[in-house]
Amino acid sequence: MWKIIAWSIPIGAAAGAITAVFGHMLLFITKIRDSAPMHFLPFLALAGAAMVWAYETWGGESKEGMGLVFSVGHGEKQRIPTRLIPLIMVSTWLTHLFGGSAGREGVAVQIGAAVSNRMSRNNSEAGAARIYLMVGMAAGFAGLFQTPLAAAAFAVEVLLVGRLAVGALLPALTASFAAYGVSSFLRLEKFTVEILELPDISPAMWGKLLLLGILFGMTGTFFAWLLSLAKKRAVQWIPHPVKRIFFFGIVLTVCLMVLGKGRYCGLGTNLISASFSGEEILSYDWIIKLLLTVFTLAIGFQGGEVTPLFSMGASLGVALSGFFGMPVAFTAALGYATVFGSATNTIFAPILIGCEVFGFSMAPFFLVVCLMAHLFSPFASIYGRQKRLKWKEQWKGLFSGEDL
Repeated sequence: MWKIIAWSIPIGAAAGAITAVFGHMLLFITKIRDSAPMHFLPFLALAGAAMVWAYETWGGESKEGMGLVFSVGHGEKQRIPTRLIPLIMVSTWLTHLFGGSAGREGVAVQIGAAVSNRMSRNNSEAGAARIYLMVGMAAGFAGLFQTPLAAAAFAVEVLLVGRLAVGALLPALTASFAAYGVSSFLRLEKFTVEILELPDISPAMWGKLLLLGILFGMTGTFFAWLLSLAKKRAVQWIPHPVKRIFFFGIVLTVCLMVLGKGRYCGLGTNLISASFSGEEILSYDWIIKLLLTVFTLAIGFQGGEVTPLFSMGASLGVALSGFFGMPVAFTAALGYATVFGSATNTIFAPILIGCEVFGFSMAPFFLVVCLMAHLFSPFASIYGRQKRLKWKEQWKGLFSGEDL
């Protein structure tokens, strides 16, 4: 184990450096696109066709994306091609430059997994491959989002719902903080908001939190279910991947231009910023962002789901705050973390990312809402190859530390 922990430092440092480069470029691209979204959107379908052609020509197993990471984590496959790193980075940059509604966490996790898989191939220690994979996943997540505690929790709980890989926790934390340190040194921005106004504690307030958990949980589950369905339908309607992304990309372009004139392009950080700065959030922002993100990812564009999930949750929280009589920023913060947790079938990662972004004074509220959301997101996940224990086994085995 000490050998794995020692190797976690260079793995984390490498993943942190690569994700910092990726993140800086993505921020630069986003600023360029946001300055004139209508100049870039008309070329979205062509960019999509080019990236899918590149994956089909040179990608090999890389085109499985997060599915490949989960297959390696479950021992079904052994290697993640190093070529995945430039392919996923460039294709995601293209997606965002030309206006696709997508995220970035999938890229970061895949980068970290590929780095750890490459650096650990000569290690023959029993069970080490899966631990190294989780080390890389944590490092990629922490390097990009700069939330090391949430990153480590995400890595050890996401592969198998209901079972924490406790044996990988210390190496994952080591890699997370190494990646966080490097990306911070390279001055990658970290999003944080201090929630100053908290509601008064009362039985009625706790009841509202439970109901919010149900609503946020159902939202994340709906997103995951719809994404899975849309991917299947898109393949059925147009089997050829290049033709599929090109023709559907034209439809997506029209939708993005008509609906908000580029408001729903990219990561959704504009909606997140508006949610916490008092700017206007429309009551339907969250559902349009949800539908356009599903459309973007289902037809083959690259990126991820998490940052759009943050934006959906935050904007939904703003929309619900008046109805529940709760502070706007407080409710938006709950939605930010909880919708992400329900869509990924994770518990500790959303609680911790909420605390790292909004402050640990919010911890009791995140705990209640995220646990409630988990109860109401029992099936669908944005990760198609994620495995799940039966309900009666989940809570019993959550802290057992048994091997995956």
